[in-house]
Amino acid sequence: MKISKSTLKQFLLVTTLTVMGLLLINGVGISPVFAQAIDPEQDQPAIVRSLSGGQTGIRGIVLTIVNFFLTFLGLLAVVMVIYGGFLYVGSAGNDDNIGKAKKILLYAAIGILIIIASYAMVNTILGAATGGQGV
Repeated sequence: MKISKSTLKQFLLVTTLTVMGLLLINGVGISPVFAQAIDPEQDQPAIVRSLSGGQTGIRGIVLTIVNFFLTFLGLLAVVMVIYGGFLYVGSAGNDDNIGKAKKILLYAAIGILIIIASYAMVNTILGAATGGQGV
């Protein structure tokens, strides 16, 4: 079964518009609210408590920093998967581009697995070290 270029273009257009629409709905429909009331009994500002998931102290700070970097790395890995996919689709039978795309996809998938494992390890270790439950 051979897929024509126009069918592939239509599929990519519909898929892209669907994903963008879902992201737009999610971003607009579920907006975080950063307006908090002043709580005189807490020693941390409300914005600090919200950024650290309500946790204060060294555990909250470390979790906030680690989660920020892991989120950034996860986004970078997803971008590399998308780039590798486009490179694979657009290779037009060129063996060099196909090999390059497969390497990018493989390394991005390995990166995503490492990011997920490091997130689990950091939360487990910090939970055990501070006597907490983890995230």
